[in-house]
Amino acid sequence: MATPLLVPLEGFELPGVHSFDKPPIWHGAPSWFNLPMLMAIISMILIIAFWLIMSNKRSLVPTKGQFVGEFTYNFVRDGIARDQIGHDFKKFVPFLVALFSFILVNNIWGVFPVFVFPTIGKVGWAYGLAIMSWVLYNAVGIKKHGFFGYMRRSVLPSGVPWPMWFIIIPIEFVSNIILRPITLSLRLFANMFAGHLLILIFVLGGEYLLFESESLFNNVAGVVSLIFSMAIFGLEIFVEAFQAYIFTLLTAQYVGTALADEH
Repeated sequence: MATPLLVPLEGFELPGVHSFDKPPIWHGAPSWFNLPMLMAIISMILIIAFWLIMSNKRSLVPTKGQFVGEFTYNFVRDGIARDQIGHDFKKFVPFLVALFSFILVNNIWGVFPVFVFPTIGKVGWAYGLAIMSWVLYNAVGIKKHGFFGYMRRSVLPSGVPWPMWFIIIPIEFVSNIILRPITLSLRLFANMFAGHLLILIFVLGGEYLLFESESLFNNVAGVVSLIFSMAIFGLEIFVEAFQAYIFTLLTAQYVGTALADEH
């Protein structure tokens, strides 16, 4: 009889998809009112409070908090909205700032003590954000060009000879109308899911090897695993911030594409 390559350690539950199943906050609460929902509510309160304070308490010599707020706002306004949308960018800045702030804070929960779970580790949140972006850029495109004009620009690039239309139109329709929100959401979710799962493996595995195993080799391996998990936490912070930037950047890019006269 063949010996299995991987033998689970006795008493140790391997992290997996089940690690992302969060029960209701208290017994008897609705099933949807779980840890990710609580974190999302807290994040909205913190974000609204932060931007209200930043907008009401401004001084000629900025404080550290004001510097962070101004830097974040200017980063989204100038580095994302203006570059990707063009001269009509100002009307979209509030949405993009709110989008970037929400994703960033809810990603950072993944390395925050007590919670240590990214809200967007539940794919429904990524889908919801992607749907909002999808509705926005399609709505502004239809408003500017009309429904049929916008659809023509979305599925038929200029200069394509008519014999190629039967091939290009279905490809462009699937790519621009259907796949965009799916790829936008799954890119964000997959990074948060994989990062949190990796942290669980190193932290829980290291803790088990260090405190539950009687083997000196396993104890040393546990220490190494816990030390390495600190590097994973640092990498995860970078990934969380970068994914908030990428999601906001692509949303602005899609809005700019929808408003453009030619695609």
